[in-house]
Amino acid sequence: MDAVKTYKKVNREDKSLSFGISKMEDIYEKRNGEVDTPHRHDFYTVLLTIDAKGKHLIDFNEYSWQGHQIFFISPGQVHQVIEDQKSFGFSMVFSTQFLVSNNIDQCFIEDLNLFHDFGETPPLYLNEEELIRLTEYATEMWKVNQSDITFKNDAIGSLLKLFLIRCNNLCSIPKSDPQMAESRNSILKNFKNLVNENYKRLHSTSDYADKLSVSPDHLNRVVKSLTGKTAKEHIQNRLITAAKRLIYFSDLSNKEIGYELGFSEPANFSAFFKNCTGLSPSKFKVSS
Repeated sequence: MDAVKTYKKVNREDKSLSFGISKMEDIYEKRNGEVDTPHRHDFYTVLLTIDAKGKHLIDFNEYSWQGHQIFFISPGQVHQVIEDQKSFGFSMVFSTQFLVSNNIDQCFIEDLNLFHDFGETPPLYLNEEELIRLTEYATEMWKVNQSDITFKNDAIGSLLKLFLIRCNNLCSIPKSDPQMAESRNSILKNFKNLVNENYKRLHSTSDYADKLSVSPDHLNRVVKSLTGKTAKEHIQNRLITAAKRLIYFSDLSNKEIGYELGFSEPANFSAFFKNCTGLSPSKFKVSS
C-alpha cells in the first residue's frame, strides 16, 4: 500500500508562503465536492466550521463534522474530511517558520491546550456568541491575507495569536496555584516531548518518570489531572497511533512493525495491539 500523502508546504504554488487561509466553500468547489484521500501536513491546521455535515477522521478516530466546531491538527497527524454537503467556514494553515517570523515562541503553541500530536483529537464546540466572535477574527485574517497592506504578516500573526488565545480560554482548564500550575505544566510538556522522541524504545511510565526525576505515581497524577488520561495511556496511545499508521500506510509485515516499535517478539506486539484496540493487526488492516 502506498505511503500516506504528505503536504510539505503551506502553499504548493508559492513555496515561500508560511501562512494560508481559505474559505471551506471555495475548497469544496475547487475540488468539485470530491473527497481528499487521508493525508498529513508538515504544518499546523485549524478548521473553523460555521455550517457543515459529515465526518472527520483523525488518526483513525472518527468525529462528527458539523457547524460550531474548531479542529486543531498538529503536523504529522493523518486526517480526512468526508463532507455530506458543502461546508462553510475557514481553513487556516501555518508553519513553525511563520511563528518564528512573527515572534511567536514555539512554546506558545506547546502551552496551548489545543494541539495534540496523537490519540484523541476532539473538536472544540462553540456556542453562537463564540462562533460569531471567532468567525470575525477568521474573516479579518482572510481579508488581510487577500490584501497588500503594509506589515501584512505582522497583522495576520497578531490576529492568529489572538484567535488561538481566545480558543484556549474556551477550554476547561483546572485552576490552581500559579507556581504549582507552572511546575505541572512543565512536567507535562517535557513528558509529551520525551514520549514523542522515545516511544519506540521506552514503553513504561517508570522509564519516563526516571528521565523527569519524579516518581511514577507523581507523573501519573500530574498527567491525569491536566489531560484526563494517565501517563501509561499517553504512551500506549502514541504507540497505537504509530502502529495504525504503519499497518495502514506501509507494506511492512506485523513482525517488522513490532520490531520497528520496540517489541522484542511479534506475539507481544500483536497482543498489545489487540488489547488496546480490540482487533488484531491483521483484522485492523482489513477493516480500515
